[in-house]
Amino acid sequence: MWFHLLGAVDVRADHVRLAIGSTKQVAVLAALLVHANQPLSAEALVDRVWGDAAHDGARRALHTYIARIRRLLAQPGHAEPADARIVRRGSGYLIETDLDRVDLHRYRRLVDQAGQPAVHDETRAALLREALALWQGEPLAGVPGEWAARTRTSWRREHRDAVIAWAEVELRLGNPGTVIAPLTELADEHPLVEPLATALIRALHAAGRSAEALDRYATTRRNLAEALGVDPGPALRALHQSILRTDGSAAAPPAAQGRAGAPAQLPLDVRGFTGRGAELAALDAALAGSGEEPNAVVVAAVSGMAGVGKTALAVHWAHRSRRLFPDGQLYVNLRGFDPTGPPLLPTEALRGFLEAFDVPTHRMPASLESQVGLYRSLVNGRRLLVIADNASSAEQVRPLLPGAPGAMVVVTSRHRLPGLVAGEGARPLAVDVLSSAEACEFLARRIDRDRVAADPAAVQEIITGCARLPLALAILAARAATHPSLPLRTLADELRAARRGLDAFAGDDPATDVRAVFSWSYRVLTPAAARLFRLLGLHPGPDFAAAAAASLADLPVGPARELLAELTCAGLLGEHRPGRYAFHDLVRGYAAEQAEVHDSAAQRATIARMLGYYLHTAYAADRKLYPHRDPVPPAAPEPVTLFADREAALAWCAEEHEVLLNAVRQAAGTGLDEVTWQLAWAMTTYLDLQGHWHDWVRTQELALASATRLPDRSAMAFSHRNIGLALAQLGRYDEAHGRLETALRMYRDQRDEAGQAHTHNSRARVFGRQGDHRAALAETRHAVRLFDRVAQHVMQARALNNAGWYQALLGDYEQALASCLAALDIHHQAADLYGEANTWDSLGFIQHHLNDHAQAVSSYRTAIGLWREVGDRYNEADTLTRLGDTLHTSGRCDDAYAAWRSALTILEHLGHPDQDSIRSKLEQRA
Repeated sequence: MWFHLLGAVDVRADHVRLAIGSTKQVAVLAALLVHANQPLSAEALVDRVWGDAAHDGARRALHTYIARIRRLLAQPGHAEPADARIVRRGSGYLIETDLDRVDLHRYRRLVDQAGQPAVHDETRAALLREALALWQGEPLAGVPGEWAARTRTSWRREHRDAVIAWAEVELRLGNPGTVIAPLTELADEHPLVEPLATALIRALHAAGRSAEALDRYATTRRNLAEALGVDPGPALRALHQSILRTDGSAAAPPAAQGRAGAPAQLPLDVRGFTGRGAELAALDAALAGSGEEPNAVVVAAVSGMAGVGKTALAVHWAHRSRRLFPDGQLYVNLRGFDPTGPPLLPTEALRGFLEAFDVPTHRMPASLESQVGLYRSLVNGRRLLVIADNASSAEQVRPLLPGAPGAMVVVTSRHRLPGLVAGEGARPLAVDVLSSAEACEFLARRIDRDRVAADPAAVQEIITGCARLPLALAILAARAATHPSLPLRTLADELRAARRGLDAFAGDDPATDVRAVFSWSYRVLTPAAARLFRLLGLHPGPDFAAAAAASLADLPVGPARELLAELTCAGLLGEHRPGRYAFHDLVRGYAAEQAEVHDSAAQRATIARMLGYYLHTAYAADRKLYPHRDPVPPAAPEPVTLFADREAALAWCAEEHEVLLNAVRQAAGTGLDEVTWQLAWAMTTYLDLQGHWHDWVRTQELALASATRLPDRSAMAFSHRNIGLALAQLGRYDEAHGRLETALRMYRDQRDEAGQAHTHNSRARVFGRQGDHRAALAETRHAVRLFDRVAQHVMQARALNNAGWYQALLGDYEQALASCLAALDIHHQAADLYGEANTWDSLGFIQHHLNDHAQAVSSYRTAIGLWREVGDRYNEADTLTRLGDTLHTSGRCDDAYAAWRSALTILEHLGHPDQDSIRSKLEQRA
């Protein structure tokens, strides 16, 4: 008897398809087969089949369906023996069968086999081809309900990954033509999946269809920008550059390309860079002169007024010289003169550099001194370039300087930084406005050479009116280029009139002239674009997507995007990455000035509307990241952005990370206390999951200050509890315990037993991190009792599972088993798939230590299936790792290495630091 789930659900015996029965009966059979040889409680089956529509008679109907399926499996009149049966197990059922007779499980076995490192590519390709042949269209076709929909989504992701793996093998074997059609079909269905696009683009290029490959890259880039507001990732960008160079390396797998561990953080080079020959030569000379002082780090301090082109010079020189720095290029915007917020702290800049060298979060030092020490150890002996842009002071820069020769640092600032020159021997380089000839060439490159040559007098007036500042010239050139029929004489006259209007700001300061250019460009905008320009001056920065701009202007995203295009064409706004827009500091300041003049009465409401967008979207993301967390829903309106799955929510949070931090600060500074607290709340899960614990502390400190002014006193306790958890993650345990004790006292004063339960759970987590498992167990028991009292059964089950975990760590495996089984029963009843997955993982750990390795493997596999169902890839990898440990202990070494390899593949995709420990396990085999 054979069972099919990867298409229409059916059962075949003697090559004859058997009639299963009603849709509900099909769903019951499918649910059992997905977890073949694993028990499912009656409650879980009811949830999977009926979902929210479950009624009082659902359990009775379930028993009827089970009886009918049993009769079907007995298959009278067929020659094959009965090789599947449903048995009762506790309060539930399981179907016993050979897993290879269920296409889903056979498919997974083949894919796992193909992932083993010892398998040759020819065998790997054959295994994957056999697996993919089992995929017969829409899985669970015809099975209705939320469970089936979730499961289909998870399986599609598995299938997509398997197709990509197969394609990469075929490419290594030199068969690009084999994979193009299936990859194209899948990429059209999933236009935002970068590994899929990468595989297709590589195949097209390897097949000699490079033009199509470049078209596909452009399409993918546009899709990512429009849907998510992000650029393609580094692997896809590197492949694109490889194709453009036509160096033939694009057909190789990504691991074969580039120097491992070399960061490449430079922004895009400046289009149409003009002049600056002397300044570029000075930077070349600074680097060349490093031989005269072989023990010193070369530091160049580039200074000049705002808008003079310091960043453009540094970035252009860096791109021109990057081959001289094969160990990487680091870039950081220190935001020394950002009108929307304080300069970047050295600790924040260093964390970004350490992340670029793949320092895991748990190894990230808390103090500045320790960060500097680790950073200098990592870059010691490397040929490295560091661009420290927009520095406010020498003190901000000093911690970023490497401690040994071989590196070069280019600092840009509006100040001359004499302290850096005197103390660190920095070579000063003052950048002035362009010469008249350079300014003329600048305009010729950006407008049209013939058009500029046709009216030299008008061009000279424009150059004078712009004070030869590159920023002002760029804005004017943008207008000229987008209005090709407009004579340059007309532009010169308009600019002269605008300058007369600003005569009150008299003096020789070129800033007055650039302000005139802003005024002139602003006045020719359409009224709607002018309004959006002003309101964008209120955005917290550093950049934004179209949806945020729409929220500011209270417009739909489509019209907002058209207005952003108008502002970009006018040169007042830059699209520094596809779908992400940013101001120059001077332009932002001018926009904020105009908002003060024209929109002062509505400023607070506008800011509140924009922050509401970020709050509602962050809240929607949090519900995907932690669906069973106690909700604190913000007031209407509904979220602007909804997320298909957990990965999409994580991607949005990562893209908006800096903006969200600034938004919390802006809400606090504007006196929007409830928004401050709720936005910090909505960021908690993301900041914890991704290890941004310093940011977690800072946002919760702001939330705590706001909470003191809110009528709900539990908000203060919540902030203390979260600060305590974040401090514990940073290893500051004494401070963490102090915060948690404060939170517990406040919850007790308010007689808030749910809050007390959460705090006991948090205290258990801290004690667990300290290795005090006995104290952690005591706290967890308090949590279990309190969650039971307030009828928060999902949280009670999670606390029970935690108790089982600590009991296991203390060696009390029998009691641990009882705790986890009790937790599992509650999770089944609540249909809490996350909780079920966690508890099956704990059971696997306990069973491993009870030497019941076969049952441990079974429990781990159940957990892995559930992690896949809910889309939690990190925890899937974590459980795969423990599964590998158990398989290895029981002598199944090949299976163990396959499990570890699968875990490593996921962790590499996530960029998670745990991948190093998995590599160590695999290297031991080699």
